[in-house]
Amino acid sequence: MTLFDSPSFANHEGVHAFFDEKTGLRAIVAVHSTARGPACGGTRMWNYASSAEALEDVLRLSKGMSYKNAVADLEMGGGKSVIIGDSRTQKTPELFRAFGRAVDALGGLYYAAEDVGVSVSDIAEARKVTPFVLGLNDGPEASGDPSPVTAEGVYRSSLAVARRLWKQDDLTGLTVSLQGIGHVGGYLADKLHAAGAKLVMTDVNTALLAEVAARTGAEIVTPDAIYDVKADIYAPCALGATLNPQTLDRLTVKAVVGAANNQLATPDIGRMLFERGVLYAPDYVVNGGGIINVASELRARQTGTAYDPAWVEAKLSRLMETFEEVLDRSAAEQRPTHQIADAIAEARINAARDAKAEQRQAA
Repeated sequence: MTLFDSPSFANHEGVHAFFDEKTGLRAIVAVHSTARGPACGGTRMWNYASSAEALEDVLRLSKGMSYKNAVADLEMGGGKSVIIGDSRTQKTPELFRAFGRAVDALGGLYYAAEDVGVSVSDIAEARKVTPFVLGLNDGPEASGDPSPVTAEGVYRSSLAVARRLWKQDDLTGLTVSLQGIGHVGGYLADKLHAAGAKLVMTDVNTALLAEVAARTGAEIVTPDAIYDVKADIYAPCALGATLNPQTLDRLTVKAVVGAANNQLATPDIGRMLFERGVLYAPDYVVNGGGIINVASELRARQTGTAYDPAWVEAKLSRLMETFEEVLDRSAAEQRPTHQIADAIAEARINAARDAKAEQRQAA
């Protein structure tokens, strides 16, 4: 199967493969759209079974970033990068400097930030050789770890869902099955616990799982058992595609609100959830807080100002208004939420593309 035959190829503007023999870097950068601005999206380091699997992941994730950035009303396009390798054993400073040189070769077409398997310190290494990275810890424009803001957006979305389905302003009496308590999931667990939710959680990192469970009073289950938990809300916060034909019949929840990207294995899963009366909070809408935080760093650089938490809060509040619009339109039009969110994102991307085309013609 060639790139253009891939079911995940969605008119991407560019897909770039990079290899560095000295460090062993094998990376793919996918630029889906630059209609709204330079492509921005995180870097994922994962021990993919094959380069074909890595390609499929980066294609899907980069398209998702175009939609996420558009729904969050950011002046950024969508892109993503993946590094093939085990983040626990194969990370070196030299590897991330090689990755930085790869990003730099794109000349600002794409800005990289953190994602699964990649930390702020990793991005700081890449920053030594390129300005085209975001999510740094030092400097007046530095936005730092985006995970807390991502968690805040998912938390506020959970409260919005609780108001809709259970007519309450907190999560008291509700059970949330939380899958993955890494960077975002751990912050989210604390927020959900403070709001009164009972938590049932799982993660492959058993030491971290025990730590988070101890401070939140959560029940621990094995990774596969999370789908069978009797819960009100399922919160996927690990890798994507956990909503699939194998898990759908096992879930008993009334809502899905989580931080993971690409939660639907295929779009028809969203339709099935809707037909079963399960409220699906579109992942790239509710988890947009992190990229808003990252965008603030790019904005600060472009304007010569410092990181502005008030700007981040205003954008996050606006995103929550968009989420409410998605829920309203889904109910009024009797259409699945993911279709409504896609329509909003596509309209914004197409409007930006048309405006650019008109500017080129006028010039």
